[in-house]
Amino acid sequence: MDEQQAQPSHGRRPSAREAKRAARAARAGISVPYITRKIPCYEVLGEEGLATIEHNADTILEEIGIDFRDDPEALSIWKAAGADIQGERVRMPRGMCRQLIQATAPREFVQHARNPSRDVPIGGNHTVFAPAYGSPFIRSLDEGRRYARIDDFRNFVKLAYLANSLHHSGGTICEPVDLPVNKRHLDMVYSHIKYSDKPFMGSVTHPERAADTVEMAKILFGEGYVDPLTGRPNTVIVSLINVNSPMTYDATMVGALKVYARANQACIVTPFILAGAMSPVTVAGTATQTLAEALAGMAFIQLLNPGAPMVFGSFASSLSMQSGAPTFGTPEPALVLYIMAAIARRLGVPFRSGGSLCASKIPDAQAAFESAQTLLPTCLAGVNFVLHVAGWLESGLAMGYEKFVIDADQAGMMHTLLEGVDLSDNGQAMAAIREVGPGKHFLGCAHTLANFESAFYRSPLADNNSFEQWQAEGSSDMATRANALWKKQLAGYVAPPLDPSVDEALLDFINRRKAAFPDSNV
Repeated sequence: MDEQQAQPSHGRRPSAREAKRAARAARAGISVPYITRKIPCYEVLGEEGLATIEHNADTILEEIGIDFRDDPEALSIWKAAGADIQGERVRMPRGMCRQLIQATAPREFVQHARNPSRDVPIGGNHTVFAPAYGSPFIRSLDEGRRYARIDDFRNFVKLAYLANSLHHSGGTICEPVDLPVNKRHLDMVYSHIKYSDKPFMGSVTHPERAADTVEMAKILFGEGYVDPLTGRPNTVIVSLINVNSPMTYDATMVGALKVYARANQACIVTPFILAGAMSPVTVAGTATQTLAEALAGMAFIQLLNPGAPMVFGSFASSLSMQSGAPTFGTPEPALVLYIMAAIARRLGVPFRSGGSLCASKIPDAQAAFESAQTLLPTCLAGVNFVLHVAGWLESGLAMGYEKFVIDADQAGMMHTLLEGVDLSDNGQAMAAIREVGPGKHFLGCAHTLANFESAFYRSPLADNNSFEQWQAEGSSDMATRANALWKKQLAGYVAPPLDPSVDEALLDFINRRKAAFPDSNV
């Protein structure tokens, strides 16, 4: 902020409120492409407990097996590797999957963005935040709940681009049901490319749609798509491969996995589990099944393309034993998350889990506490890639405009938490303590004046004023303030530059691909 911006045009001194807003704006302008974690990971099990989970997962793979349905090629690949094949059931010798993964899978990799300053390392001590994924509905204070449209998809890509606390554009931020199923993936991938320069995720709803994503990435990155040193494609796409729990991979997911793995693009192999329906009701049982399912998918990737990047994913929620509905923010899924993060570190692969999950239908107190009870364990556990950080409502059925910016604010707080404790001379603040001494205050000391703009996290949404001031300004609640914020952000959105020739080539590819499909919505 320059001096002219800091001073009102008529020359008066800024009010305290204006000064606070200026400091908040300065803080909000700080952006990092990813988080480098500086605090230790929290663990809930020791060596014996983790070894028990690992032993039991190998027992599942060896004795019970994993189904790979409607994919003869996958079965033949497993058979050639030494697995026992009975119909569509694959049983792997004890330790086989772990050995395949640890022999060739990278511990960490970089997903390249079209803007190189937005590249993200996935794994190690890094954390990457991405928005929510997959909702067919949207919700806002203005319209309530309705089906999502492609305009909503574009809006959320723009909001994710503008959010300094989010490092990734995500994937199917919402499902644009106004477009045909067999064509909408082209518009979604193009929206990520056009309206953001952050890294993005690919389509997984059909192998051909995965292949379209790869082709669009080749157009976007041009000569930069292939690493000249290795001759292998750079990893420019990360995509979500969900296991059809319990213990089943279907042809759609395996088909998309094969496309991406062979193209050296990263797959997040994630058992999607509602404990009590898709896994046992216990924490240890769910963790064991999660590990077995993920090991099978990750080992299969290494059989397809040794050295291909991948992420060990875990999505485990609890289930209401009374209604059968999924529940979020409860302690049992947090325990599963802590266990799986520790096992991923032992296995030596990046880990995905967590987010800001809730079952609430609107951005209310339930949404707030359930989301916080998911996001905080996510950060304490050491998750590397975090999907569903912003926007999730109604157990994932709805993407909320107000919820999105509220969650982005919470994600900003996690940046500060994971930064840890500053032990520099400035952080120790001994000069300030000497200057002030006993019985005085620190408000006017040199150290406070030097640090006041960056001291403490400043929320763009929280109201910390007096009751009288809050009342005078309209008595608005958090959701109302969030409604004004997302509208203001979209009104001020400016697209990142995209080479016109690349844009033209992408649109030409999209038009040709759409013309190849019939007009039916299948």
